[in-house]
Amino acid sequence: MGRTGRMFAIEHTKAVPDVLTMAKALGGGLPLGAMVFNAELDFREAGSHSNTFGGNALACAAANATLDVIAEEDLLRNATRLGEHLRRRLDEMQETREVMGDNRGLGLMRATEYVADGKSKRPDPKLRDRIVREAFRRGLILLSCGESGIRYIPPLNIPKDLLDAGLDVLEAAIDAAS
Repeated sequence: MGRTGRMFAIEHTKAVPDVLTMAKALGGGLPLGAMVFNAELDFREAGSHSNTFGGNALACAAANATLDVIAEEDLLRNATRLGEHLRRRLDEMQETREVMGDNRGLGLMRATEYVADGKSKRPDPKLRDRIVREAFRRGLILLSCGESGIRYIPPLNIPKDLLDAGLDVLEAAIDAAS
């Protein structure tokens, strides 16, 4: 929900999905999932389909409030602006640290693949784990992903100074772990 700078990541492409599914962020902390599709794909007869928890009033109210906050606080633009800043900072780190094999992602949804060296680009999960532990020791919680990657998924409303503080900790953790 907006983490890439668009409401849905698919909007960065020309693809038009038949079905769009969403959950987690939509409920603003409450369990909720949704599926959006063209009405032409719906069941032709009423009552052909049902679900046990469909239309939970509390979860739907949370979803409406979540969508309102995303719009009112202009969080898509914030994700785009700070996502570009995040990309620049990660790319700058990569220029002087050959253990950073690949920076990828969109907006505030990014990841780095950690490697043994800049030439072979061989994944190094042990290094990645040391970076995660070192960052935690310094107060930054990171989420590993894949064989040797770390995901960076800050909140959509993160202030720039807090993002920079986290990136400073990440940089120190990379240096200490490698």
